[in-house]
Amino acid sequence: MIKKIIRISFVIALAVLMVSCKNTKQKLQEYVTSYNSTAASFKADDITLTTARGYINDNKIELRFETNLEQNASNAGKANASFPKLLKEMIAKNQIPKELVEEGVQFDAYFLANDNTVFVKEIINKESISEFLK
Repeated sequence: MIKKIIRISFVIALAVLMVSCKNTKQKLQEYVTSYNSTAASFKADDITLTTARGYINDNKIELRFETNLEQNASNAGKANASFPKLLKEMIAKNQIPKELVEEGVQFDAYFLANDNTVFVKEIINKESISEFLK
């Protein structure tokens, strides 16, 4: 009788544990919500606003970094040099979670001029994350 109770308790505990685990889509949604709620406190040179947008069906998150820089060759060079470093720091601080990338979520990151034209676009996925971790 006690063995039967223990087995039933174990099955119930296992079922509760399985239900409480989050899938990738739930983690993606939570990340976007959390990122956007803390974006106001984000500090980096020339960046005026940053936002995240999730695409659940595509397993993709779009990160936009809006700046106060005009679209010109000088600022484009500055953006090409600084943006990958910023993304590397964000990965190191888990602001871009490696866990999500390893689960197949792709991050499309855009560094934008003050007129919303793209200076730099970086894609962070399973294949490219190793380059950002160097």
